[in-house]
Amino acid sequence: MDTYEVLTTRRSVRSYRPGPVSDALIERLLRVAMLAPSAGNQQPWQFIVVRDRQLLDAVPSFHPYCKMITQVEVAIIVCGDPEGKKWPDFWVQDCSAAVQNILLAARSEGLGTVWTGVYPRQERMAQCRETFAIPERVVPFAIVPVGWPSDGSFKTADRFRPEAIHRERFGAP
Repeated sequence: MDTYEVLTTRRSVRSYRPGPVSDALIERLLRVAMLAPSAGNQQPWQFIVVRDRQLLDAVPSFHPYCKMITQVEVAIIVCGDPEGKKWPDFWVQDCSAAVQNILLAARSEGLGTVWTGVYPRQERMAQCRETFAIPERVVPFAIVPVGWPSDGSFKTADRFRPEAIHRERFGAP
């Protein structure tokens, strides 16, 4: 699958069919996550791979938009660890790039994912920390369920909007 096909067919998948996702596949996703660009190459991310059924099933109790996690066998929690970094304020952008790499790599493998944000919702962050024993200095950023899409299809969508493009200055067509 070429890059443009991956980019144009990636979707937020909210319905999954049963099926294992191997440790090797998860490692492939994490390897490309860690290749994401980061400010000053600081790489302020940490990843929690969750397969424990009780832990996965606990997530919807504190994250109302992550109910689909009960359908998958694995999820990746992406966390920011800005402590001691030269440019700590860039961790959100850095972790966003890592999440996007996970989503795109998963798509290229035929896997479905959905980016469910934890940060900056304080209640979600607190419950996520408690559930997954995340230290206070580490910020739970996103939960990414990973699994096999129930329908197996990834439809192309055209979201190009010329009105969102400005030339030289904002507001200039």
